[in-house]
Amino acid sequence: MKRLRKNQNRMIFGVCGALGEYFNIDPTIIRIAFAVAAIAYGTGILVYLILAIAIPSDR
Repeated sequence: MKRLRKNQNRMIFGVCGALGEYFNIDPTIIRIAFAVAAIAYGTGILVYLILAIAIPSDR
């Protein structure tokens, strides 16, 4: 069973690395999606911060 956990593939909080590992997607694609959502809609930053608090660390 897969579990969503922050890993060592991190730039700021490890959210994109964790999502990339969970969904088997390159974390760079997820980072670009968050950047587009932040610029176009303004919700990308809020969603990223909520995920940074909600996703547990693997340490």
